[in-house]
Amino acid sequence: MKRSRVNEVIRDMEKLCREHGFHLPPFADWSVEDWQKAGHEYDEIRDNKLGWDITDYGLGKFDEVGFSLFTIRNGNQKMPEKYPKTYAEKLLMLYPGQTAPLHYHVSKMEDIINRGGNDVYITVYNGTKEMEKLDTDVTVHSDGRVYTVPAGTRVQLKPGQSITITPYLFHDFIVPETGGSVLLGEVSMCNDDENDNFFYERMGRFPTIEEDEPAYHLLCTEYPEA
Repeated sequence: MKRSRVNEVIRDMEKLCREHGFHLPPFADWSVEDWQKAGHEYDEIRDNKLGWDITDYGLGKFDEVGFSLFTIRNGNQKMPEKYPKTYAEKLLMLYPGQTAPLHYHVSKMEDIINRGGNDVYITVYNGTKEMEKLDTDVTVHSDGRVYTVPAGTRVQLKPGQSITITPYLFHDFIVPETGGSVLLGEVSMCNDDENDNFFYERMGRFPTIEEDEPAYHLLCTEYPEA
């Protein structure tokens, strides 16, 4: 992705947060210079990859397949003694017509909440450890309701609605082409994006950045050491 596009996406997500009254933590506004001055007291942000996370999954077609995220809090499974949080929280944005690819998690259980804006559709399949999609009915947990749907059903979440994603449950994200962007929340167990994202089709998780202008905010993979 070009840095100019990353910068534009971050500004769009900031605007969407303001529109829906969601306030991000102070480090969301930090410049490159702020990070260069930040000492070890901010290692929790560095070590746990808190902050901005804009990805095209290495596919080079962000407007079709991509995701914009901000990790607000997280633990660290590699350093549980230093970072004992067993939970995480993210904010996510998708543009109209944008999708995020089908995948599952092995360790993480999460709730996806529509915080405002457009509707979002989440396709669900039961999965196996061998990355197979099963043609079996899926049990859906949504806002205190438990019900069953056929494999491949697109579960609609309107603003305020949520769904629980359990381990080995394949899921994607699809936003209608009209109706604007959607702001989503994610409340989950401790998050490990490097080792606990299993995509049905082979792809990466973080983008390669083409530097065509200065960074507006650094991504969570770009922080300088203290």
